[in-house]
Amino acid sequence: MNAIERLIRPRSIAVIGASADPSKTSGRPVSYLQKHGFAGEIYPVNPKVGEIDGLKCYADVASLPDVPDVGLVLLGAERAHIAVRELSERGAAAAIVLASGFTETGAEGAARQYQLMQAAGSMRILGPNTIGLVNLTNNIVLSASGALAMDHFPAGAIGLISQSGGILGAVLSRAAARGIGLSKLVSTSNEADLELSDFIDFLAEDDATRVIALYIEAIRNPLRFREAVLRARRAGKPVVAFKIGRSEAGAQAAVSHTGALAGSDRMYDALFRQLGVIRARTFEDLLDIPAVLGVGRKLSGRRVAILTSTGGAGTIVSDSLGVAGFVTPAPDAETAAQLRSLQSGSHANLDRNPIDVTLAGLQPDLLRGAIRVLLASPCYDALVVIAGSSAVGSPALMADAIHDCLPLSDKPVIAYVSPHAPEVVSVLTRRGVPAYTSAESCTAALDGLLRAGMTAQVQTSGSALTAIDVSDIPAGPLDEAQAKALFARFGIPVAAEKMVATAREAELAARSLGDRVVLKILSREIAHKSDVGGVAVNLTAETIGGRLTAMTDEVEARTGKRPDQFLVQEMISGGVEIILGMHRDSLGIAILLGMGGVAAELFKDTTMRLLPPNGGLDLAEARAMARDLVTWPLLDGFRGRPACDVGALAEAVVAFSRMVAQLGERLAEAEINPVFVLPAGQGVKAADGLVVLNV
Repeated sequence: MNAIERLIRPRSIAVIGASADPSKTSGRPVSYLQKHGFAGEIYPVNPKVGEIDGLKCYADVASLPDVPDVGLVLLGAERAHIAVRELSERGAAAAIVLASGFTETGAEGAARQYQLMQAAGSMRILGPNTIGLVNLTNNIVLSASGALAMDHFPAGAIGLISQSGGILGAVLSRAAARGIGLSKLVSTSNEADLELSDFIDFLAEDDATRVIALYIEAIRNPLRFREAVLRARRAGKPVVAFKIGRSEAGAQAAVSHTGALAGSDRMYDALFRQLGVIRARTFEDLLDIPAVLGVGRKLSGRRVAILTSTGGAGTIVSDSLGVAGFVTPAPDAETAAQLRSLQSGSHANLDRNPIDVTLAGLQPDLLRGAIRVLLASPCYDALVVIAGSSAVGSPALMADAIHDCLPLSDKPVIAYVSPHAPEVVSVLTRRGVPAYTSAESCTAALDGLLRAGMTAQVQTSGSALTAIDVSDIPAGPLDEAQAKALFARFGIPVAAEKMVATAREAELAARSLGDRVVLKILSREIAHKSDVGGVAVNLTAETIGGRLTAMTDEVEARTGKRPDQFLVQEMISGGVEIILGMHRDSLGIAILLGMGGVAAELFKDTTMRLLPPNGGLDLAEARAMARDLVTWPLLDGFRGRPACDVGALAEAVVAFSRMVAQLGERLAEAEINPVFVLPAGQGVKAADGLVVLNV
């Protein structure tokens, strides 16, 4: 057994600072271990007490008769390192440090945490500032939390790893009330040593765990997280994550549009999507989605049958499903005929969906028959059964009726409990029918099932980089011409243009570039030229000179800086404007693609991909990004418009990503806005560019 296995499945436990008073926090761990039937050795350590709960109490760690697998340290922050050092010297595999007062409190606490880790040596540490862990599979409670003072924990197939200690108890109590079984719960908290990825790795190999649920405050090691999640997915175990901080402003990019369009939470979205992590949008989803995934059934489509004996509840569920893109088609003729054969009379609505079988709640045989018909029907991929008021008096009747039909099909079956009836929810869930008390939870569960069945297209290695010489590129913000010259070095086509300084030069440039041109100021200091009057479009050789003079005065009036250089650029028409940029934060570097132009921040139609650990994106990933956009139809030939050169766009995305990957830490910001995607066969052209290089 390695250290983490010994931590989660210990054969012996030392409780350092144990109290003989079970009403005290330090008196709970020994009591919990005994109450829940821990089969190994328990060594209370307290020099002031001879015995605790019938167990001999030891004066110190050195006095223990054997080396414990785990030390549960109940001492305060000022003394915890002493116990940790003693455990390490005895050869313990791991210590759980419950005390707070470490890095979460500032510099003084950070110094204490450093001291703690120095004392640990090679021994592994869970915490500090943790609530501990609970191994429900093996009846091991390693915690002092009052939230765990319950007589029975339902064991099951969901493993939870939380960076918040309080959430562990909150999820466990909610799960117990709903009849949802959990396997392992771990609070990682400060993650001075062991962190999320270590326990994802463990649960990926844990036979008792089918689903891994995560409560995330921040991913401290993105590369390790990526590897651990992919390992779990290869093991067939879906990962569901609830990430707090969705309203966080994220990285504050001062120059590019990309910073405003990206942000920290969008980066997490991109990471989760690339890895196939199912993101829980609400805290309830963190339990609702794993509850249905833990049953092990797969959803192959969006067609849902709703079986109800109460019309209003069925309509609520149908409406919620419809908003999320599910469909509730009416039964075909054969299915409807089979349903009619079960119940005669005028009260049954069997030719529509929701399928209202009025007496189903009162007649379990009728309910069984309807479920069998719907599960066998080719019209549906999943079934939602509404438990109405008739289920309250005899919840087992409905639960047994549904449970008896489950072996007939591998389609998902869930229940919506319409009245407030916690006992009905618990009975159904314990009988293998995940039950929910809101229509939105039903929808989230089915959506999670659908996403779990999707194969994440993970680019495991970067596309090959061909080194491009950029040694002559200056530090700081580049002007537009310099930025586009850099893009061109990496193979990104750019618009034809000429630098000019006078009205006469502008006129000559306009005559050489076509009938219509664009005039822009050229400056390393002014990034958003259009905001200060520094861009004019649809000019001719006859009008450009006067416009240059007027632009010079306008920009000076707005900025206090008088421009002395300009770009005259061919005017591009007939294409779709796209923004292509990069964004960097603690998770890594992402490439952003979206609707471009001056309205990019207004529409915010974007998608992101994190760069792989080395190299750039590949063509398949770049094409997938284009298809992610709400405005994809504009690229694909919307309402008779010519289809755009998506292949050339994908090549530009790959080239841009390789540039970002090669420049690495030297690159602070980079963006093309817009890149014009021209009709098929005509390629793309970068019409504006922004680059900021670190000194």
